[in-house]
Amino acid sequence: MKIVLIGSGNIATHLGKAFSDAGHQIVQVYSKTLANASALANVLDSEAIDNLNQIDLDSDLYLVAVTDSAISHVADGIPKNLKGIVAHCSGATDISVLKDFNQHGVIYPVQSFSKDKDLDLSHTPFGIETNTEFNYDILLGLAGQVSDYVFRCNTKQRLALHISAVFANNFSNALFQISYDLLAEHELSFDMIRPIILETAEKVQNHIPKDVQTGPALRNDNSTMLTHFNFISSHPDWQLIYQKISDLIIKTRENKSEN
Repeated sequence: MKIVLIGSGNIATHLGKAFSDAGHQIVQVYSKTLANASALANVLDSEAIDNLNQIDLDSDLYLVAVTDSAISHVADGIPKNLKGIVAHCSGATDISVLKDFNQHGVIYPVQSFSKDKDLDLSHTPFGIETNTEFNYDILLGLAGQVSDYVFRCNTKQRLALHISAVFANNFSNALFQISYDLLAEHELSFDMIRPIILETAEKVQNHIPKDVQTGPALRNDNSTMLTHFNFISSHPDWQLIYQKISDLIIKTRENKSEN
């Protein structure tokens, strides 16, 4: 398959490498900054372009791997007489943003991507949505060459997945940073809580999260929670987060008890 990557960031880098390793030809890499396109194109042995009018019109897939806010603008600039499938990689963007193309779809990898970290995509779920069954079979087959977990999903399901990923990944990482900063304030190393972070992550691989919840809020230990709350009084934002999440744990505990 001949593929044009429209984008040169984290997702474009990982998917470009994965599809190239699977035997597909990355024909072009587009970025509005030619240096960025060239950096990835050199890795993938492809042509770098910085003008959407330069896109190869005879490729099989045009993978729009840009930020969510840029998808609509980029799609507007892509020639409409393409023969192949135009697909974006977003979890939060409706498939209808590509409705001007006869063949269109979505390849959504449920994963966190960083250019400087190697990633085995074989365990990454890929959600596929297309405007025709024929296109679905093509994208399903393509994603299935790099992942063992490929499935059909609609726009609403993708959005649910994306929001879930934000809670589980982005928000938890922000909480890790609070932990890091709190420890640093008291001359302690973040290494001291890395084991408990790993243990928690491993537990939810085989259990429903609420079933392995621990901590003072679950135990209704108001004395400890008040001590914690007062200890971080110089950080009102942390206090608010602490209170809100504790209230959520308490509510979940009460609902579980009722059931």
